Amino acid sequence: MDFSSSFVLIAPELLLIAAGLILLLVAAWGGDKLARPIAIIAAAALFGAGFLLFPGLHDGAEGPGTFAFGTLMVVDSFALFAKALIYLAAIGALVVAPAFFDSEAAGSERGMRAEYPVLMLFAVVGMSIMVSASDLITLYLGLELNSLAAYVLASILRNDTRSAEAGLKYFVLGALASGILLYGMSLLYGFTGTTDFAGLRLALSGELSTGQLFGLIFVLAGLAFKISAVPFHMWTPDVYEGAPTPVSTFFSTAPKVAAVALTARVVFEVFGAQAAAWQQIVMFTALASIVFGALGAIGQENLKRLLAYSSINNIGFILLGLAVANATGASAMLVYLFIYVAMSLGSFVALLMLRGENGNLFETFADIRGLAVTRPGIAWSLLFLMFSLAGIPPLLGFYSKFVVFQATVEAGLVAFAAIAIAASVIGAFYYIKFVKVMFFDEPVGVVVGRSGMAHWVVLIATVVIVSPLGYLLTPSLTDLADKAALSLFLPV
Repeated sequence: MDFSSSFVLIAPELLLIAAGLILLLVAAWGGDKLARPIAIIAAAALFGAGFLLFPGLHDGAEGPGTFAFGTLMVVDSFALFAKALIYLAAIGALVVAPAFFDSEAAGSERGMRAEYPVLMLFAVVGMSIMVSASDLITLYLGLELNSLAAYVLASILRNDTRSAEAGLKYFVLGALASGILLYGMSLLYGFTGTTDFAGLRLALSGELSTGQLFGLIFVLAGLAFKISAVPFHMWTPDVYEGAPTPVSTFFSTAPKVAAVALTARVVFEVFGAQAAAWQQIVMFTALASIVFGALGAIGQENLKRLLAYSSINNIGFILLGLAVANATGASAMLVYLFIYVAMSLGSFVALLMLRGENGNLFETFADIRGLAVTRPGIAWSLLFLMFSLAGIPPLLGFYSKFVVFQATVEAGLVAFAAIAIAASVIGAFYYIKFVKVMFFDEPVGVVVGRSGMAHWVVLIATVVIVSPLGYLLTPSLTDLADKAALSLFLPV
């Protein structure tokens, strides 16, 4: 085993680990007064880690040379694409956090705690390990490192009952899902004698035994919780609503990318020879997520809960690409994932900008009535983001749905695609409701607070991406997604 080449491959993770440990010591000695500098350094570390990914992303990393520490980790194009998206989402969620914690929205806890950016760094390290896992042990290590940091982030506001409740719910249900996943992994190990992905694929290439089938089902159930897919979605609305809004912003983007990428790697690299066994499960989960996510959002008045159901709905469309079970579907899934991260990040940042005179945040439809009169910049940005989420052309959200439906139809799953297209119409109702309330209702005039430069930079960047100008990115995005998808299907 060549440790030097392995350390080169995981250089981004080493950078983030070093930054996290050093900043943890700084936070312990310096206290919360150093929270902003720590956040800036953490964002810089994420940017630096992203920069280290560029050569592999540009040239395409594949083959035996991408394995680190034997076969415990793989740093191929697929992992690099997912990591780049995770780092970008984490930077966006991190730079908008200080203004929230400095405002009245944080209640009696004024100011960001110094450990907040450190926890985000360790969560990102866990996600990086997840997407590079090529062994069940590595998979679980990355998953738990991410989850443990996420539980604390959800309950970071100790004096806020909603935040404490969100953290407790996330912890209890997350522990249950981890137990289900671990049980499935133990079954696979018990009936195959290996934890290595390549060895598992070889052992599962024949007819599945009952124990192996149960292992497959339990693993998929545990992963479905992590991506908040139906029927394991029940935690999402409560956690998104109760957690501090910057944390909800983070949860809706970076961990979603990591969980989807991990799920794709497991089903293609471990269960790839048994597509018939898991394809129907993924199809049902995809359609159920699209329908239940849309129907659940219709009656919501809290905007954060609505976006939580929207994320469930979008996970359904992402799983359409997974259900296709080929490289084209995987590429469409990655394209959708990139565009979804931009839309979700922009939407939650816009919610962070709905402030009153004292800096208190507003989160309901009643608070944004007539927003186009009082804060037209936010209203128009939300219009673009909501129409893009609904898949209305010529916004980039339409392209994300188009590539997924195209891959589904080309794979011969026409009826499946037709049901998904029909169900997607339901979601248009609550997205258009935003526009109706902001532009056609009488203004209530409560959203009058001003937002910081960081919020505007992130919001404008995401709006530009989802606008028709975003189509200029599609050739490069599609090329990167194709390379990343193909690396999942190359023989080891």
